[in-house]
Amino acid sequence: MANREKNFASAVVYVHNAEKRIKKFLKMLIGVMEENFEHSEIICVNDSSTDESQKAIKSASTTATTTSVSVVNMSYFHGLELSINAGVDLSIGDFVFEFDNTNLDFDPAVIMEIYRHSLKGYDIVSASPEKKERFSSKLFYHVFAHYSDMQYKMTTESFRVLSRRVINRISSMNKTVPYRKAIYANCGLKTDNIRYKVVSGDGDSMDGQEKSYRSGLAVDSLILFTEMGYSFAKTMTILMMVMSLLMIVYSVVIYVTSTPVAGWTTTILFLSVAFFGLFGILTIIIKYLQLLVDLVFKRKYYSFEGIEKLTK
Repeated sequence: MANREKNFASAVVYVHNAEKRIKKFLKMLIGVMEENFEHSEIICVNDSSTDESQKAIKSASTTATTTSVSVVNMSYFHGLELSINAGVDLSIGDFVFEFDNTNLDFDPAVIMEIYRHSLKGYDIVSASPEKKERFSSKLFYHVFAHYSDMQYKMTTESFRVLSRRVINRISSMNKTVPYRKAIYANCGLKTDNIRYKVVSGDGDSMDGQEKSYRSGLAVDSLILFTEMGYSFAKTMTILMMVMSLLMIVYSVVIYVTSTPVAGWTTTILFLSVAFFGLFGILTIIIKYLQLLVDLVFKRKYYSFEGIEKLTK
């Protein structure tokens, strides 16, 4: 007990209809925090659970002696991102653990493994299971990597630890954090990922509401944080502009080489030129919207990894 960490550690746990898992998970987490940290807190964010999750949290919290345990009950279903944001905003730790679910498929020692790895100079260290990634997740991360300029390769994560410096920087960069992993990957601080061997677990613990939310989040994230939407719109615009030019050429050729119906050539030329101009305007509007998205969700004044003082 004498060599416990002096840093204050906070743990934010996302809870949604997890009454069958949260008690075991919370008891494990309390044990890890009390054994390894002199000062710690656990914030459970109850995202409008319809089962007995809140009672299970209260029951498990009675085992805590030195760790402070609290629960944030969301007014209605907010989803993972906003719920975790609420917990992080209330946390006061020098380091903050974020648990995206309560599926205990890892050895508890992994929690301290990623924490100690962060002490080596990493502001964000995440933990990912060593198992085959779902096709939908694999496709999402592949598309995300292809249409974004982030050097950090994102993958499925179970939990992570953040330094207080990360949280302060994210707060200065963005007023809202619609997708934390993308913001973390783009914050400019050192990031690393550790893969752990899956030891057990409850399998897919998401209900229909949470699955629907995460599907919508994936689409929103691709639009907000990548160039996918702009690339698709630009490609379609160029295609339609080329078709408009071909129609102009075709109309002129028909007018010169044959006798078209009266007014046909004029009408086709007008429509072709009109559509050419329309798609040109749409390209400008789409680019303008893309710039607004970049300014709102990816804005940062400057970004540095660290400061090194070379002279006294």
